[in-house]
Amino acid sequence: MYQTFRQDGSDRQIRVQGSGSVKVKPDTAVVQLGVVTEGADLTTVQDENAAVTSMVKNQLMAAGVEETDIQTSDYSVFPQYDYVDGKQVFRGYQVSHMLTVTVNDIEQTGAVIDAAVQSGANRVTNIEFTVSQSYYYYQKALQIALGQALATAQTIANTMNVRLEQKPVRVVEEKSPDVSPLQPYAKTQMLSESAVPIEPGMMEITARVDVWFPFYP
Repeated sequence: MYQTFRQDGSDRQIRVQGSGSVKVKPDTAVVQLGVVTEGADLTTVQDENAAVTSMVKNQLMAAGVEETDIQTSDYSVFPQYDYVDGKQVFRGYQVSHMLTVTVNDIEQTGAVIDAAVQSGANRVTNIEFTVSQSYYYYQKALQIALGQALATAQTIANTMNVRLEQKPVRVVEEKSPDVSPLQPYAKTQMLSESAVPIEPGMMEITARVDVWFPFYP
């Protein structure tokens, strides 16, 4: 999208928009997983959850995940109720301890999830793939976006039979890069067996700019 406008007789500018994208294979996975336990006695349920969570953490580290890459993202306790003859009857408690696990060797994502599940993790809520050097690839996308903007402005100037000044007077860049998977990975909920192989696919890093170029008759 673009528009051409004139502020006064001596100040003529062409405004254009440019976008550029770079496709890159992700190299990092961030997995949300955890342990959910239930029972009638809160202390017993919490102790069981803590013991299983500890085993999960130990197994994750044995699988190659650094301790600093395992963080608690949520810990919750919920009372559970049944409804009998229209009345609320207390059934027990549910304790949930969710972890955020960063897998720096993306090829090991499936093995890491398998290790967590085999040691007691029974919930995986999200798997997100990222690029550790996203800023580097964003710079490449930004170069493409600026080149596209210049090419568009030059085409407009040639069509209008005017001379384009290729040094812009103003550039407005989107505040943050748009990083998105080309094929989003579906979320899962409860796990009762080993995780399936993980396919990260490709990611697309996009940059967008608004650019103003002066032109002359």
